[in-house]
Amino acid sequence: MIAAPSPNLRRRKLVDRLFTILAYSAAVIGVALLLILLSKLFADGLPRLSGRFLTSMPKQTNFAKAGILSAIIGSVWVMVLTFLFAVPIGVGAAVYLQEFQTKKSRFTGLIQVNINNLSGVPSIVYGMLGLAIFVPLFTALTRDPLQGRGIITGALTMSLLILPMIILVTQESLKSVPKSFREGSLSMGATNWQTIRKVVLPAASPGILTGIILAMGRAVGETAPLIVVGAASLVTFLPRGLTDGYMVLPLQIYDWSSRPQAGFHQLAASAIVVLIVALVAINSIAITIRARSRHQV
Repeated sequence: MIAAPSPNLRRRKLVDRLFTILAYSAAVIGVALLLILLSKLFADGLPRLSGRFLTSMPKQTNFAKAGILSAIIGSVWVMVLTFLFAVPIGVGAAVYLQEFQTKKSRFTGLIQVNINNLSGVPSIVYGMLGLAIFVPLFTALTRDPLQGRGIITGALTMSLLILPMIILVTQESLKSVPKSFREGSLSMGATNWQTIRKVVLPAASPGILTGIILAMGRAVGETAPLIVVGAASLVTFLPRGLTDGYMVLPLQIYDWSSRPQAGFHQLAASAIVVLIVALVAINSIAITIRARSRHQV
């Protein structure tokens, strides 16, 4: 004879069922809202997308002939420099803290706590830091206030923004590498650095790539730090040097969205579509690279 389920068991099953329903409902609502926003965005932005839109300069008043060429080139400049500044420093710092400082000290503990805290600091704070350090520095070096607010200033500020994220994710990736990998390499006569370079880093590369991708994705969409350090909202020329004036795509979108004319709002929607497509393409390439790295490892 089968015993009847106890009241506690029935209650747990009921709670589990309710939680499942709530979880599915939240997921459906979130996806539905996202689809509604994307459909409205693409409906407004796709009609204005054209080769001319991508290869024309922004206009102050004539939105019919306005484009985003200078914003695209400025974004590429800033992101490439940010990558070159932040990735080597971030990965190097993570390797030092995780692999070389095996014995924790007060100094390394203080550094680790500060890195953890900096990862949650609002982006505007990094903009103020860039305004206090990099802008005066390059203004003094170039003796020109305008050049002191050039591309390199924005790139260094964005590097500070994503540096804690790169360090933390790289550390977690290094922690995930089994200790036996290190012991096996060292037992074969390899030095500590050879073990890290040829064994640990390749094994951790999928996770490190993921952290870099997420960090760069955050940097691509940030506007507040660049506004603080002097990125322009209207640039009708292409930058040619590290100290030239620049603008980025999110800032161009913000500028067009703040204007009262409906035509500029449509341009902003088109620019958002371009930004979304670029982010999806970058992430797709990154996922492919990560998958191949994981397969090789």
